[in-house]
This record gives sequence, C-alpha cells and structure tokens, in this order.
Amino acid sequence: MAETEKAEPPKTKTRPIVRIGIFLISHSLLASVVCCTAGVVALLLLPVLAKNTYISENALMPGSASSMLSNWDISEANRLVKELSDLDSDSEEDAGIASRRILSNYMSNLGAEVGYHKFQPQLNQFHPLHFFSSPDSSIPDHNLTYSSYGISVVGIIRAPRGDGKEAIVLVTPYNFGKNGRGDSFSLSIGYTVFSLLTRVTWLAKDIVWLIADSQYGEYAPVATWLRDYHSPVFTSTSGVDARSGGRGDGLYVLNENHFARRKISNGFRRAGTMAAALILKVGDRNSPFEETLTVFAEASNGQMPNLDLINVVNYLAVHRQGLHVKVEKFWSLVNSKWLEVLGGVFELVGDVARSLNPSWKFGIPAADYVDGAATLASSLYYQAVGIPTGPHGAFRDFQIDAITLELSPKVASFNKGRHNEFVLRSGRLIEGVIRSVNNLLEKFHQSFFLYLLTSPGKFVSVGVYMIAFALLVAPLPLVAASLYIDATKVNLGLKNGKHTPTATLDGIGITFKSWKWLSAAKEVFVVHLWGAVVSLLPYFICQIPNCSPTTSFGIWVFLSIFSLLVLYLILGSPFSHVHAPQPQNKEWAIVKSVTMSAVFIGLLLMSVVNFATAEFGALVIVPLCLIARPLKLDIKAAKMRSFLRVICNVVLCVVAFPPVSFFLLKGISEGFESINVGDFWNWMESLWAWNSATYIYIGMVHLPCWVLCMHVLLHYSC
Repeated sequence: MAETEKAEPPKTKTRPIVRIGIFLISHSLLASVVCCTAGVVALLLLPVLAKNTYISENALMPGSASSMLSNWDISEANRLVKELSDLDSDSEEDAGIASRRILSNYMSNLGAEVGYHKFQPQLNQFHPLHFFSSPDSSIPDHNLTYSSYGISVVGIIRAPRGDGKEAIVLVTPYNFGKNGRGDSFSLSIGYTVFSLLTRVTWLAKDIVWLIADSQYGEYAPVATWLRDYHSPVFTSTSGVDARSGGRGDGLYVLNENHFARRKISNGFRRAGTMAAALILKVGDRNSPFEETLTVFAEASNGQMPNLDLINVVNYLAVHRQGLHVKVEKFWSLVNSKWLEVLGGVFELVGDVARSLNPSWKFGIPAADYVDGAATLASSLYYQAVGIPTGPHGAFRDFQIDAITLELSPKVASFNKGRHNEFVLRSGRLIEGVIRSVNNLLEKFHQSFFLYLLTSPGKFVSVGVYMIAFALLVAPLPLVAASLYIDATKVNLGLKNGKHTPTATLDGIGITFKSWKWLSAAKEVFVVHLWGAVVSLLPYFICQIPNCSPTTSFGIWVFLSIFSLLVLYLILGSPFSHVHAPQPQNKEWAIVKSVTMSAVFIGLLLMSVVNFATAEFGALVIVPLCLIARPLKLDIKAAKMRSFLRVICNVVLCVVAFPPVSFFLLKGISEGFESINVGDFWNWMESLWAWNSATYIYIGMVHLPCWVLCMHVLLHYSC
C-alpha cells in the first residue's frame, strides 16, 4: 500500500478582534491623533447634544392639583416673623432661647410634634484614617460651654394617610438671635407651608421641618442631625436635657399651656425613611427684574439627585409660579470670544444640515451654545471638585435625593403687598413639590442620576458625555503596547518591512524573555508611593501652630521635593545613566509605557468614583503622556517637528502641574489679579476637609504621573 501523504494542518485564522488590536497598535500614532481630536470635539459638542428634560415618573403628576395655600397661612407666618423680630434681649444667647421657644409654641399649636437637636460645630481637620468616613461627632464634648453648641428646632407632622414609614424633609437655615432679612423670608415661607400641611388630608408621608441653627454654617446642623437620625445614640446628649438645669431647661419650662408641653419633647424625634428633602433659602441679594429661583444640586464626589426632582421643581416654578429658574454658570465664559466663534460655527453647520434634510435637528443658536457651555463647565467643575454646593449634600451621603432652592425676590419687594405675593408664590412652589413627592409609591429611580446640566431645562446624560472620556483615554493602552513592543524588539508580523495587521498570534512573536518592564514597574510604583506620602504631609503640616496658608504651601512644596530627591538617590535619577550602554537606549520607552498603563488604570478607577474628575484629568494628563519624549532626542534631531514637540512638551508640563492648573482655572474664572499663592493650600484643605476623592486623585494619580513624564523628558540614557 502506498504511503499516504500527511495532510498539513489547516492554518488557524486570527480572530477579528485580535487583527483590529494589531492594526491599532501598529498605527498607534494615527489612532492617538484621531481619538484625542475626536474626544475634544465630542466635549465641545455636548451643549449641542443636550436634550430637553422630561419627567420620567408618571406618578409625580406635578401641577395636577390646585394649590390650597391661603392668605390666612401667610398672615400667621407674618405674625410669627414679627414676633421674632420684636424680641428685645440683652444677649444673642437669650434671643436664641426666646426664638426657639416661640417657634416651638407656634408649631405645637398647629398639632405638630416638636423637638430640639443639639450639636457642636466640627473642625475641618485632615485625618487620613477618617478620609472616607464621617467623623464620630454624634456625642458632643461635655467640656464645651452651652454657647458653643447649636440647637435646631424640629417639627414633625404625622401623615393621616400614612403608616409612618416614609417622610419628606423641609429644611430652612435660620440664625437664631442674629437673623437677617433672608432668614425671615425663608422662615415665613417654611411656616406657611408647614401650617397648611397640618390641615390637609392627602398626606401619605410624614413631614419633617428642620429649622437648622446656621450660626456655625448651614451644612453642620443638617449633617449632624442626619447622622443622629440614622445612627441613634441612646443618651440624652443628642437632644436638649430639660433636667440639666442649664439653659436648655428654659426651652421646655417656658411653654405656657399643657397641650404645648405634651407635644414638645427634649428627646430626639424621628419619622420614617426620607423620600426626598428640600432646602429652602432666600438670598440676601435681590433680583433687579424678576423673582428668580437658583437650583443647587451637586453633592460630595459628584453625586447628583435624581433628575426627576429637579424637573418637578423647574416645571412648577416656570409653568405654575412664573419664576425665572437658574443654575450656576461660569460667567467668565459667557463673554468668551472663542466660544462665540465656535457657537457660530455649530449654528452654521446646523443650518446647512437642515437645508439638506429638514429632519436633521443639529445645531443651536450661538447665544444658546455659549450659555449652555458656561453652565456645562460649571456643572462639570462642581462635580469634579467633589464639594457639596449646599446643605443638600448631607442628604446625598445617605442616598436621599435633595436639592437646595435659593429664592431671590425683586428689589421692589419691600412693601407688604409684594412681600405677601412673594411668600405666596414660593409657598405654592414648595407645596406643589411636596405634593408630587407625596404621590410616589417608591423612591426616585426612573430618571437619571449621572448627568450634566446645560440649563434648568436641558441635560446631557452619562451615555453621551462618557464618549468624550472614552475617546481621550483610548490611546493610552495602544501607545503603551506599541512602545513596549518597539523597546523590546518584538516582531509584530513583519512583511516586506511593513507591519501587517493580518498576522497570526504565532507571528507576533511575543516572548517573556525580556523582563525590562519590571525595573520600570518598580520605578512607577515607588513614585506613586511617593504620591501617597505627599498626600499625607498636610496632616503633619496642620500641626504647626500659627502657620499661614502661604507658609503651609511652601513647607508642603519643600518637603515634597526633598522626599522626591531622597527617592531618586535611592532608585537612581534620570541623570544617572548619562554613560549608559547602547542596549539601554530604550529604557525611557518602557518607563513611559508603564506610566501610561498606570494613568489608564488610575483614570478608569477615578471614573467610577467621580466621572467629572476623571474627565478633567484625562483632558490634562493624557496629551502630556502621549507626547512626552526625551528632550535630548528632539534637540539632537534639529528638525521643525522635533522643535514643535519640545515646545508642546514644555507647555503641557507647565499646564499639567496641579498648582499651575489651579491658578490658571482660577485666573480664567475670577481674574488673575486675585491670585494668591496660599489659595492652592486653601483649596486643597477644603478638598480633604470635605473628603473629596479629587484630593486622592491629585496626590496619588495625577502628580506621580506628572513626575514620571518629567522623568521621561529629562531622561539622558538614550
């Protein structure tokens, strides 16, 4: 029998995803340019791509019922405010006690349950072990005097149709003993609504009215009350002890009738699980033309309330009460010439698109684009900073949807008629919002939690603005892989001297014989460890007494540079390989490859915690990582392209340095004449005091990667 020839095994085809990966790595330069350009363009297009807001939860039904607020409620509120303003006490402490007594009597006479909450102000001191947890402040320090405490008044209405398992919270900050015109206005509106809600029959959720003692700030009383509400301490310290014989005794004994005494309690009163919260303020500044409502929604680490809550407020304010609704914006960008030009370009493109096909709805007027871009930048910035823009941030820490509403009356609202009209419109707005939330059978969940606002009635969802971030960070793994392959001389399927994306896995020829990346990985790891040390230095600097912000910042910079020099003495500086042998001429490429991998991982992790911070970080640090190359190589080349790359590297290194980035942003938004060196220390101090994850990102991701890019630029072993 003749021997049969052995059939050759069929060649395995490379998977399409692998072919695409090989193609992108082979053309990483082109892919980087395309992705970064597309990412910046996508970011600039966000105001154009913004959609109109809409109410997702049908059960809210805003404006479906007529308001029940009457002039009688307003007259009672005016009588309360007049009685508070007529108080004549020798000290602010006595005036505060008398004010609380009057408020408790008024609420108790309405049939509400009244209690007090005593708290002590918290010092904003950096503590690394408590960074991501709230300080243990529910038990006050007994060594403090009575005047060192704040005491808030809490009133609770039990819902006639409810089972006590859910509640809606209304907060009005009030400075007892030293109230201003805005405090009186907000208290008048709050009492008007509270008085109405004690008589209605449609309530299915308890109503909690917290009159927060704002003498130590507006955030502290709300935050401490929420901590005690959700983490009860079974002692008499969280309330006002009537048996102590101190000042707190007067709050209880001075109630005049038996009914009030039965309703007013010194213990901590609670209602059900909070469905939503509204913080009501009246600004001291008046609006010159019309009554306005400013909505503040940003909470800690970029958290936002459910968009439906903002939509209900916006709908009722605009279509029912005729208020002008605003959100914060960067006013410096409103007058920006380049934004006007860009808006004109998008408007022109939209006109051309509509002329080709009327169904193509692209482009907005240039003025709307500028206004939307200024609002979007403000929303992105406040989310990235991670500091709450109002007391509502304390509720978001407990996953409670809350917003701060700041009302501004007209300048001509000083007469009695205008005053009553303003209180009536504001009270009806709060009544309508509470009625809509009262209709819910479950928590807010239908609408968006991740979004950016371009106006009170327009938003950009996470599915849209994440495209810009994805495009910006996409080149990092591609360039990192390309650099590593080139540095270790790995063959990527060469054919006729060119890269072929159709190469098989066997043709890639990747081996693990070279372990050069371990040295680079060690260097990158140690520099990130140095970043952690730099992040902890403020804890020790804060222990220095009588240290100004400028001095603290100087000490921080000196200790950071000194620790970095010590680190380089141990590991070897970028100048230690001047006479390095030729085989090490690609060491900088491996360091850059590992650095870009670290940046990619750091930005992805940060996007999970605070997407806005990751967006800003990608916009600043990614171009520097991509373009970083030893300056000596470009100087030796003596070409125009190399010269331009040197200029770009120097500019990007300066701009990407965190203090410089801060001063540039502050100068653009507030003017460069107001810049002070100590402002950066104050800003960083506010970040760690509010437990902002942006502080961790700057210290442990951004700054180490900037140092590593400087290491690559100054690398002489090439």
